[in-house]
Amino acid sequence: MKQEIKLPEIADNVVSGFLARILVKVGDVIEKDQSIIEIETDKAATDIPAPFGGKIVDIKVHAGDEIRVGQTILIVEGVKDVKVPEQNATVRDGVPAFAGMTTLLPASPPQLLSSSAPHLSSAFVPASPSVRRFARDLGLDINRIKGTGPGGRISDDDVKAHAREVIQSPKSTQFAGYAEVPDFSKWGPVDYQPMSRIRTITAESTVNSWQTIPQVVQFEKADITELEKFRLMSKAVVEKAGGKLTMTAILLKLSAMALRQFPKFNASVDMKNKQIVFKNYINIGIAVDTEQGLLVPVVQDVDKKSLTELSVELNGIAGRARNRKLTSEEMQGGNFTISNLGGIGGTSFTPIVYPNQVAILGVSKSAIEPVYLDGEFVPRTLLPLSLSYDHRLIDGADGARFLVWMCKVLEQPFLTWL
Repeated sequence: MKQEIKLPEIADNVVSGFLARILVKVGDVIEKDQSIIEIETDKAATDIPAPFGGKIVDIKVHAGDEIRVGQTILIVEGVKDVKVPEQNATVRDGVPAFAGMTTLLPASPPQLLSSSAPHLSSAFVPASPSVRRFARDLGLDINRIKGTGPGGRISDDDVKAHAREVIQSPKSTQFAGYAEVPDFSKWGPVDYQPMSRIRTITAESTVNSWQTIPQVVQFEKADITELEKFRLMSKAVVEKAGGKLTMTAILLKLSAMALRQFPKFNASVDMKNKQIVFKNYINIGIAVDTEQGLLVPVVQDVDKKSLTELSVELNGIAGRARNRKLTSEEMQGGNFTISNLGGIGGTSFTPIVYPNQVAILGVSKSAIEPVYLDGEFVPRTLLPLSLSYDHRLIDGADGARFLVWMCKVLEQPFLTWL
């Protein structure tokens, strides 16, 4: 006997929604309360559970469709019961195969279980819709989570335990669950281009960072009016040596001083061994925008070099980055990173902390603003700064002290840097 599963009421005053994902396929054997589709409305995204179990023989909807309450979603060939296996699942050909599974199949035509277990879809996972959503929100693959409930049923605690294991795993990039994208050609012409190696590495690195590092961002503005006078006055000295005195060069030197003043920011968090690694050297990465994508070469031993030496080195690094001449060694060993977007524009942004570091300094475009000094408003040049940091090690007060210290130092031209 075949039965229809229709879209139930989703919420008050909601009569339809857009089908974001289909979580099953024809041929799957599903159980009651198993999520079958994900619906998006103007209120929320919602998993729709199956009201009964059975074998899917037809799917009547497609991803991207707008479907209404009461509309048929899929057709199920009814079974009397779908018993969740007691034993652990093994994987064959990419899908779980449950040894010792007992399934009551339709009476006509008669079917017999062979000695080998039937293959089920990876969607067959004993977990409620809320638990599935919890895992998905954390970027976890529900199929990788071991359930501790009856019949291997997965609970919220199982999801949390798996998340802790993944975060502490050396191969923490597995934390990212990459969802399949729809066929965009259904709505118009498209052009598919493979990701470059640089873009792929950037994508994986930022996903890893975002999912494993709890990040906080601190904002401040530095008055660089006097510093700009110093920079213009001193640039000829640096140019004579073969460099260019930029704000990035100045911030590079200043950041090295700040890292000595606040050693927590020159450290790494080792969760596997539950320890903090404090470094006695200062290497700082500089984000460089190139035609190939974002590159972050590292300047070694910044604290041991003068501002002039750093300016010359930065000039060479930027040129090699844009000409694809950087070596792999020049891209490794950074303790802290500076990302300066001031040359492009913008008032502020929130950079992502690089893996194995605990902070990154974001720099936006400086602007002349009125500042109230000595009883009157006067024009001053202000530089917006943003500091993203790893909250596992850096507390809010630490972040505020670091950024305020940097702003105070920026307010003065340091002639001794040359």
